[in-house]
Amino acid sequence: MKYARRPKQQLRLDESLLTHLPPFSQLDPRQIREILDQASSRRYDIGTAIFEEGHEAERFFMLLDGYIRVVRISPQGEQVIALHIPSGQLFGIARALGRDTYPATAITAAESLALSWPTRLWDQFVADYPGFATQTYKTVGNRIGEMNTRIMEMATLQVEQRVANALLRLINQTGRKVAGGIQIDFPITRQDLSELTGTTLHTVSRMLSAWEKQGLVASQRKRITVCDPHQLVLISSATV
Repeated sequence: MKYARRPKQQLRLDESLLTHLPPFSQLDPRQIREILDQASSRRYDIGTAIFEEGHEAERFFMLLDGYIRVVRISPQGEQVIALHIPSGQLFGIARALGRDTYPATAITAAESLALSWPTRLWDQFVADYPGFATQTYKTVGNRIGEMNTRIMEMATLQVEQRVANALLRLINQTGRKVAGGIQIDFPITRQDLSELTGTTLHTVSRMLSAWEKQGLVASQRKRITVCDPHQLVLISSATV
C-alpha cells in the first residue's frame, strides 16, 4: 500500500467542477471560486492511502474522479472494508462527526483525483455557505444507514444473500454498462468482496465460480460484471 504525500496547490481549477456536486450546488460562482482558491488538488495512484485510521484529521476531501475504499481495522487486527465512496462526494469529514482523528483509512480503489482543504476551514464553510452543512450531513446519514444495513445483514442473512446484496449495492453506486451486463467500475478482488461481506475468501471464490457457471456474473482481472441483476435480487431476498 502506498501513502499519500502532503497535497500541493496545482492549476487554477474551474468553478464548474463543483457546481453540480451536492455540497456546493446551492452556491453562486463567486462563492465556489472562494472555496476553490483555498483548495489543494492532487491525483492519487490506485492503492494509495490518503489518510489512516486514528491519525489527526488535518484535511477534508472532495473526490472529483475515482473511487475510495474505506477500511477499518478490527480489534483482532483484521482489515474490514466498511464502504466504497464514488466520485462527487466529500470524505475524510471527521469534523462532521465531532472527531479530531480519522475514524477509518481511505485507500484509492482506482486512480483518483481529489480536492482537499485544511480542517480548520470546516466550521467556516458550514457557517458561510448555505446548503453545505445540510448536504454534508445528509451524506453522513446515508453512509451510517448503509453501514447499519450491512450490520443487520451480517446478523440475519446467509452468506449467499450478503454477497448478492454487496454486488447489487456496488453496481447501483458505481455500475457501468458493458457488453453482457453491468460492471463494477473499479478493480475489486475476491478478497475485497470477502472483507466487505464478513466471510472467507474460499467461500466467496466458491460462490462466484458457481454463479459464473450459471451466467449470473463474470469476473476477470480484478473486474466483476453482474450479468443477471434480477437473479441476484431474487437470491438476496430469498427466505431461509
